[in-house]
Amino acid sequence: MQDDPGLFEAPPVAEQERMVEALLFATSDPMTVPQLAGRLPHGCDPATALASLRRRYEGRGVRLVRVGDAWAMRTAPDLGHLMHDEVTETRKLSRAAIETLAIIAYHQPATRAEIEEIRGVSVSRGTIDQLIEMGWVKLGRRRMTPGRPVTFVVTPAFLDHFGLETARDLPGLKELRAAGLLDNRPVPGTPDESDDDGQGGLFEEE
Repeated sequence: MQDDPGLFEAPPVAEQERMVEALLFATSDPMTVPQLAGRLPHGCDPATALASLRRRYEGRGVRLVRVGDAWAMRTAPDLGHLMHDEVTETRKLSRAAIETLAIIAYHQPATRAEIEEIRGVSVSRGTIDQLIEMGWVKLGRRRMTPGRPVTFVVTPAFLDHFGLETARDLPGLKELRAAGLLDNRPVPGTPDESDDDGQGGLFEEE
């Protein structure tokens, strides 16, 4: 007796979109295509569903955004001010932590020695540990240099906080200050907006 083909047919595309939409609304953490595929019925194509949903949400109050290799539903950027009271968190970062975070973001992957060279002072273990505990910095690959030092990079959570798809979309100092991460003093290792040529403020990977 042959198996009934209907038992293994994927749901209609419209139903797949509804399923992906429900999963993304139900979680605060971005989900990757493999993660979605693992939750959907056999034969579903989450990548196609995501592409369709992204078009469907264009111009709406919420939108489907890519965060690194994952996807999430987020408030439209121009409406973020409406949710200010709900999403604002009090994070007291030391000057050293702010400078270290900025250096890692704009120069990643960066070793501790490189961070200290840019800052001009040593970086305490506690400073980097704080950024790691916040979920904004993580360990990167070791450098293929003597001693094989570890490197540090920003995380998807950091990108998600600023509504970025990749580190190449990293905002300039003005946006960082608007988010309350930086004050008006210059931060070592970040682009100088006084020399902005239209490309300043964006992270350039080497």
